[in-house]
Amino acid sequence: MATTTVYTKPDCRQCDMTKKTLDRAGTPYATVDISLPENAADLAAIKALGYMGAPVVIVNDNGNTADEKHWYGFRPDLLAEFCAPEAAAA
Repeated sequence: MATTTVYTKPDCRQCDMTKKTLDRAGTPYATVDISLPENAADLAAIKALGYMGAPVVIVNDNGNTADEKHWYGFRPDLLAEFCAPEAAAA
């Protein structure tokens, strides 16, 4: 089963829309608030991927970080492709 993590910030409209889309699809996900000091390592990791804002969504199908799918921003097309329940079952 895929694991999905959404890296967010407070008062982020795209973050909220991403989480609502996942909720409507019934897709389980974890959130990490990258504005909090205790999540500085997570912020550094997403910056290392080349992202400078939020949300950043990371989907891992098999536990291998080399196979992760990730993107920045509210992307309903990618959310539907990688995070829908039927995609997780495939």
